Amino acid sequence: MNPFESLGLKHDGRTLWVLDQAQLPDAEVWLDGSDPATMEALIQRLAVRGAPLIGVAAATCLATFAERGASARDYALACAALRAARPTAVNLMWAMDRMKDATDPVTEAQAIFEEDVRLCEGMARHGADLIQDGEGILTHCNTGGLATAGIGTALGVLRRAHEQGKRIHVYADETRPLLQGGRLTAWELRKLGIPSTLITDSMAALLLRDGKVQRVLVGSDRVAANGDFANKVGTYGLAVQARFHGVPFHPVAPFSTVDLACPNGAAIPIELRDPGEVRGYGAWRWAPEGMPAWNPAFDVTPVDLVTSLVLDQGVYSAPELKAGVLAKR
Repeated sequence: MNPFESLGLKHDGRTLWVLDQAQLPDAEVWLDGSDPATMEALIQRLAVRGAPLIGVAAATCLATFAERGASARDYALACAALRAARPTAVNLMWAMDRMKDATDPVTEAQAIFEEDVRLCEGMARHGADLIQDGEGILTHCNTGGLATAGIGTALGVLRRAHEQGKRIHVYADETRPLLQGGRLTAWELRKLGIPSTLITDSMAALLLRDGKVQRVLVGSDRVAANGDFANKVGTYGLAVQARFHGVPFHPVAPFSTVDLACPNGAAIPIELRDPGEVRGYGAWRWAPEGMPAWNPAFDVTPVDLVTSLVLDQGVYSAPELKAGVLAKR
């Protein structure tokens, strides 16, 4: 493959390297993700994460596997295993379906990478037009360069607004239970020099009540045909709070995240993760050992709570989404 580099993924022409997001923000460690079985494990333990990025990473891994002489049978098995690595993020299935049918895996993987970069630019352009000078903006989980091959989805919009000179202040939910907001979004915001404040998830309603937030931007792992969407757990509650306080609420996603075969949010599969992630983090445990815990990785926000969906192609209101505009794109 031709060498490339993004914030969380790079290829030197021989080896695919993945920035281990589980070790951020304290250590920037790059891991070899060239082997499909290794990549599957990296995706499952969230060393590489973000709906767009796991699709790009898996595609690039398969292309590297093919370049190293994988048989057709081994390639097909690896493609199927990677496709099933996480069930909610449709970008992974979209990318693997393209790689399965590709006559030239290397060219296809490079196209998937380059497309994601362009999609991020489209989202940033359309989304930044919504942002007004002086706004406080609340976001959830991580949606920047660590979640995509480009500048990001929701965080890419904020980056572009900041680059345009708009004086924004970003409030980042820490995003329990794995703290992607506290570990990853805060790390990216500091790198970008965007004024920001970290909060716990339970503080969001107070900010909304007190008028410190004028807009909420979040990412998405799957958008159903009617505009319902799945995102990191906690997003649904945030949408309810935003509606109550009259604050605009916008999911931001590339069209590769839209699943037209999924009629509504009830049909989106939700990944259940290890209950141990709720009882503690890393070497720390704060709940009684063996305490029963429930750990859905995502929740579904109904389109009725959406102000508008920001896609790379444009911005679509909730009435447009409910009228089926996505199927016409």
